[in-house]
Amino acid sequence: MKTITVNRSVTASNDLDADALRQELKEKGITLINLMSSPGSGKTTLLSRLITDLKSEINIAVMEADIDSNVDALKIESLGAKSIQVHTSGMCHMDAGMTRKSIEEMDTENVELAILENVGNLICPAEFDTGAHKNVMILSLPEGDDKPLKYPLMFEKSDVLVITKIDTKDYFKFDMDACKERVLKLNEDIKIFPVSAKTGEGMDALEGWIREILIKG
Repeated sequence: MKTITVNRSVTASNDLDADALRQELKEKGITLINLMSSPGSGKTTLLSRLITDLKSEINIAVMEADIDSNVDALKIESLGAKSIQVHTSGMCHMDAGMTRKSIEEMDTENVELAILENVGNLICPAEFDTGAHKNVMILSLPEGDDKPLKYPLMFEKSDVLVITKIDTKDYFKFDMDACKERVLKLNEDIKIFPVSAKTGEGMDALEGWIREILIKG
């Protein structure tokens, strides 16, 4: 398992870099998902479930972006997926240049699905295009149903919202209908998948969506 350190892109236009990276990955038959959430929402747990369920049919690679440590990348690698640990030198997000460097450092031969687990917060990652084909954000029940009111840009920029830890619904006051209504007011095209990575509830629908978006080489 490799660990690299990346710094913010110094190019004039991150959007241009992102568009170029997106096209290059498409030509290679690699679909890139940018996975965003706050710390503790269950990103790595969800990823672990997806890898376990899909690794027999889809070749998956994961870029674990953190300010420090490599515990998540080691866990992903132990499940049989390719992984690389990315240290962001204190940066609270990944951008297209940083993502490109991470991909170049990782063995992408035969990779069909690359997942960038972005740095955990609901502000900075929403502001920078990483070159991903799809942006996916996670909101867990313990975080509350009011997050769309507090962090609207994240919901506006995401193609998919995964509402996790639904197995805890008896322990937290989370109004699912109110949350969905708030999200759809911000982004009428967003797809919403309530899931439990622990019990497997809702995972079939999310995994079906992943199969649908894969770029066929």
